[in-house]
Amino acid sequence: MRKQTFAVIGHPVGHTMSPFIHSRLFLLAGAYAQYRALDIAPEDLSSGRAAETLRGLDGFNVTIPHKRNIIPLLDAVDEKAKLFSSVNTVKNEDGKLTGYTTDGDGFLAALADAGVRPGGKSLVLGAGGVSHVMAFELSRASEAPDITVCARESGLEAAKSLCDSLSRDLKARGITKFRLCACLYRELPPDAGFDLVANGTPCGMYPRENKMPDVPPSLLARAGCVFDAVYNPGQTLLLKTARSLGVKTVGGMDMLVWQAARAQSIWLGVEFDPEKVREISRLASLERERMFGAAKG
Repeated sequence: MRKQTFAVIGHPVGHTMSPFIHSRLFLLAGAYAQYRALDIAPEDLSSGRAAETLRGLDGFNVTIPHKRNIIPLLDAVDEKAKLFSSVNTVKNEDGKLTGYTTDGDGFLAALADAGVRPGGKSLVLGAGGVSHVMAFELSRASEAPDITVCARESGLEAAKSLCDSLSRDLKARGITKFRLCACLYRELPPDAGFDLVANGTPCGMYPRENKMPDVPPSLLARAGCVFDAVYNPGQTLLLKTARSLGVKTVGGMDMLVWQAARAQSIWLGVEFDPEKVREISRLASLERERMFGAAKG
């Protein structure tokens, strides 16, 4: 029986928890497979050597900064990944590479496990791949979406483009009552009240865990929930700040584990018991502390 091979690609990937998570999911699935991390610099992604390596795998995950740039290198892209302009999972089927996104599934499952219902008034931080996914999922979770996409100067045009994409999608689905806004961090009203503040940027990720998006503390204090897709550290400065203000928080580890489970559903056609997925999330959090130190979150 041939051992199937999988990997995660990104740059850097020294902090990744994906091998730990996927190895445990493979055990649950009864799969004969191995999983590793491949550090591929942005300038090397389209090289012949990288292409040969990736096409030699049965499948792979994609993380920062390749989630968009991998798309032109694939043979096909799932409709949802195409809509989100983001791929985090690739399946190799008889030499054909097809891209998918499972980030949205992970995002929604993480919120659900924390008892948070998407919808209402939402603030999405960033306009990259993860933020794109979260914004679309939030727009589809409400009958009258109210979403603000906030970015730095360099990302403002991307934030506007994201809002335009959301608008087209909503209108195509017959939804005409909605509010979409793209803005800079300095334009955020300090007294604005959001049901959910969701960070899709890498700001605050190890080893720069002393950073956080430039959101006014008064705005965080009025939020119903603050979600951070960053999973290392487990408690980012953004989440720590929100918790100190008495706000409910949800970290990125649950999202990471749930999207990994969905990736294996695509690769292997398996489904997982939610309770066992939550246990893997707990173990992954403990492993993260062992690898990087509890002091980092």
